[in-house]
This record gives sequence, structure tokens and C-alpha cells, in this order.
Amino acid sequence: MITGKTKLLGVIGHPVSHSLSPVMHNAAIAHLGVDFVYLPLSVQPQDLAVAIAGFAAIELKGFNITIPHKQAIMPFLTEISPIAQAIGAVNTVWLNNDNTGAGWSGTNTDAIGFLAPLQQLDQVWAETDAVILGNGGAARAVVAGCAELGCRSIHVVGRDRTKLAAFQQSWAHSAIAPRLQTHEWHDLASLIPAAGLIVNTTPIGMHPQVDQSPIELSLLKMLQPGTIAYDLIYIPKPTLFLQQAAQQGAIAIDGLEMLVQQGAAALEIWLQQPAPVEVMRRSLQQHLNLT
Repeated sequence: MITGKTKLLGVIGHPVSHSLSPVMHNAAIAHLGVDFVYLPLSVQPQDLAVAIAGFAAIELKGFNITIPHKQAIMPFLTEISPIAQAIGAVNTVWLNNDNTGAGWSGTNTDAIGFLAPLQQLDQVWAETDAVILGNGGAARAVVAGCAELGCRSIHVVGRDRTKLAAFQQSWAHSAIAPRLQTHEWHDLASLIPAAGLIVNTTPIGMHPQVDQSPIELSLLKMLQPGTIAYDLIYIPKPTLFLQQAAQQGAIAIDGLEMLVQQGAAALEIWLQQPAPVEVMRRSLQQHLNLT
């Protein structure tokens, strides 16, 4: 029952209509019996500043951030957690009323979510070379996650040479720097045969462009059996990239568990109580007819 006392949460992005975050968060809210509601909020890049001002005006309690705002949101925050500063991107924001007045605080729970399914695998990470497709905000969380796993090398692949150089430079003073290299897309032919983990952080293959893959089939045929193919996209399930990678003997992981785990971590920040992870996971499985 939504009333004038119901507190608002949400997710911002563009597009955002595909997001499953409202499904799992509202299931969790109902299970916990708290007076909140979680809404999908479409915000175009040029409207971000006015949207953030509007959120404060209506006292939105917190929100998640998806493409393309994970880095653009940072100048609007009065406090950014150390992990979000290290990653250079924010995916979770909450309204912080303290002695200095109201302001937005932000952190990044994507790395927590990314690692969850990988930590269940019997993999020698110190002998694993990781290839990350894309160099946006999500890629930064994946770099941090691969470093935490202890991957031997981390290769970030993008299409814009200037952005790649900036990406590399942004890690120059971190402990990750010696293991991190950036490459243009045409280098994939030399990277894929040695890759033990390939992660797609781009929106290529996301609904409704379900007939697209970030890697051509001819290149995927270079995969070694047992390579882990991980797509942060969770609609469709599986993506064309994961379908084709699995056909080459890869271990396929989609973005559903990452979505659940990063969402649970965000909900705990907003509600200041443990999140019902199983309820959140089950709500998504039922929504996608996976049960």
C-alpha cells in the first residue's frame, strides 16, 4: 500500500526500462514489511543535474545507477566511499542528512556482485589472464574485482584510443597498475587464445539488440575450453555472446547473480538491515521463468 508516507528508492539510467532491479528490490521490501517503494527512473545524460536536484527536492532516499551515469554522477556527490574512489565509478547513492546538512553519498557495490559467482569456482586465479570488453564505469569495477581475485594480468579492450589512454592513466598510482594493460578492439585476436576469463561490460547484446555479440564468432572459436565467459548483461539470458562461447566449451556466467548481490549490498545501506538475498534471487528467477 503506497501512501504519502512511503519512502522512495529507485534506479536511474538511460535506457532503464529493461532493468530488473525494481522486481527484486520491491520483493525484498515486501518481505521485510518496510514502507518503501523502488522505481525505475529514466534520466537522459543532459538531464542528470536537474534530475539530481529534483530527487533531493522530493526526498528520494537512495538510488542505484546504471549506464551511462556511473561516472557522471560523481561531481554531484558530497561524499564518495574509498572503494568507489578507487574504482572511479558509483552505482549506489543515498541521501545523507548529517550535521553539515543534506547531501548525496555514494559507493560502488558492483565489485562485490561481480566477484560472487567467480568465488564459487575452482580456478587458479594467479595463472589466469583476464580480458575485459569495454572501458566504462562497470569495467572499472571488474578491474578491481579481477585484481582482488589475483588475476595474473588484466587486459581492457576498447574502441577509443584516447579513452583507453585515460583509463590506463587513471590506475597509474594504484597497486593494480603493473598487471593492467589497455588494447584496441583489433587486438582481441591475440588476447582471446590466452584468456582464462573474458568479461563483457558493454551493452552490446542487451535487449532489444539480442542478435548482437561484442566478439565475432570467428574470434570466439579461438577460446580455450574451460575459459570463463562472463556477461554482465542479464536480459536476454543467455546473451548471444554466452551462447556462442558455451558452444566453444567455455564456462558461461550471466549477470543475474551479480545483479542480486550488488542489489542486496545497496539495500542494506538504504534500510540499515540485512537484505533477504534468497527472496531477491527467487523473485528474478520467477520473473524470468527460470523456476
